[in-house]
Amino acid sequence: MSAFDSVTAARANDRPTAIDYITRIFGDSFMELHGDRRFSDDKAVIGGIAELNGSAVTVVGLEKGRNLNERMDRNFGSAHPEGYRKALRLMKQAEKFHRPVICFVDTSGAYCGIGAEERGQGQAIAENLMEMMTLETPILSILIGEGGSGGALALAVADEVWMLENAIYSVISPEGCASILWKDSSKTAEASECLKLTSHDLFKLGVIERIIREPKNLDSIMFDSLKNLIAQTFEKLEAYDIQTLLSKRYNRFRKF
Repeated sequence: MSAFDSVTAARANDRPTAIDYITRIFGDSFMELHGDRRFSDDKAVIGGIAELNGSAVTVVGLEKGRNLNERMDRNFGSAHPEGYRKALRLMKQAEKFHRPVICFVDTSGAYCGIGAEERGQGQAIAENLMEMMTLETPILSILIGEGGSGGALALAVADEVWMLENAIYSVISPEGCASILWKDSSKTAEASECLKLTSHDLFKLGVIERIIREPKNLDSIMFDSLKNLIAQTFEKLEAYDIQTLLSKRYNRFRKF
């Protein structure tokens, strides 16, 4: 499978979204919380509290929507500043109540409209990067589709980062890269290879810790397995004292 095949698969219309993962892993225990307490509720970011094997966790996801109306309502998964501020509010709440945080990442990038820039898009992303690096609770991020630039990284400063087999994670879209390097967007496939954006590329580079197999028609076995892996990982991370956890998280990113 080529890198561009992975790009196509990551963008497929029938691909499970954050809501699918939240529903299949946490079921009815998920309670959604809304708003950034500053401007509005960004529907591109879904977040709240859920139960994982009897313990409370905080869940945050970038949600694209599953049909045209949902995608328009959720801005195609491209979050505004208030979305990232909502995510950070929920993560700081998790820190206060000693809940681990799990993030499901699927976005082509943060929204780059005038309104988003006027409300501090860059600052909102930067705040998330800074605060997540020192958040005193375990964080796990899973890239389930597209992981585009700072919009994805704003929810991926974690103790471990996993990727679905056909997900992608890159500093820029292949189309944007081709337009900048060759002034020719038709070279998207070539740019995809150069960017090393596939899960297998990033695992070899040490950017991610685990590759998760793709779910087939939302099969329960895959989601049950993923649920157990998440629970085991949080159990491992919670065994560290806070300073050790933060030191390991810091060194994880410094080694890149």
